[in-house]
Amino acid sequence: MHTELTDVWYACYGSNICEDRFLCYINGGTPAGAKKHFKGCEDRTKPKDSRAFTIPHEVYFAKESATWDGGGICFLNPEKSNKQSLGRVYQIGVSQFKDLVRQELIFEGVIEIDFEALRKNGSYNCLPNGRYGELLYLGELEGKPVISFTSPLYLSEEINAPSAAYLKTIAKGLQEIYDIDKEGLIEYFSELEGIKNTSAAPKLSKILS
Repeated sequence: MHTELTDVWYACYGSNICEDRFLCYINGGTPAGAKKHFKGCEDRTKPKDSRAFTIPHEVYFAKESATWDGGGICFLNPEKSNKQSLGRVYQIGVSQFKDLVRQELIFEGVIEIDFEALRKNGSYNCLPNGRYGELLYLGELEGKPVISFTSPLYLSEEINAPSAAYLKTIAKGLQEIYDIDKEGLIEYFSELEGIKNTSAAPKLSKILS
């Protein structure tokens, strides 16, 4: 990686897989089914590219999000896994990525990221105690780093089922970028912590109708 880094691939695994929802972070706006308005990035340039990307970390649902009716939201287990989670990457500018992280962290200060340390160590905490403060380096595409973010700890004590609106948004995004039908979505979601072995699992068919 170089100091003149201008673009990164942002790897998402939750509701940002849905392009309309993600663009609320870029342009500002309120995502369909959500309650929070996002002010957007200073640079509102459209992502240069987008494609499917599988992530070698397990997705799970945890915490309570006011944006999504108190339901759990997606996190990645910071420890690598043999399981592949379905994700999506967007090629965006470095300043846009920092603005994205700031909005996810609900933080008004300056976000400092040492991209070389991130590449070297595989992770970099840009905001201690931030719910998504742990940046994960997932390799490179076309010479640019692929970066995601999550909680620095696996939130085993805060597992929480997601809202129907949140799941529908993720499902919409997955179908934008993957060849996956309703049964495939049910199979994928039913194996995720926060849904697996909970009352949420039998509701998947109705939610995804």
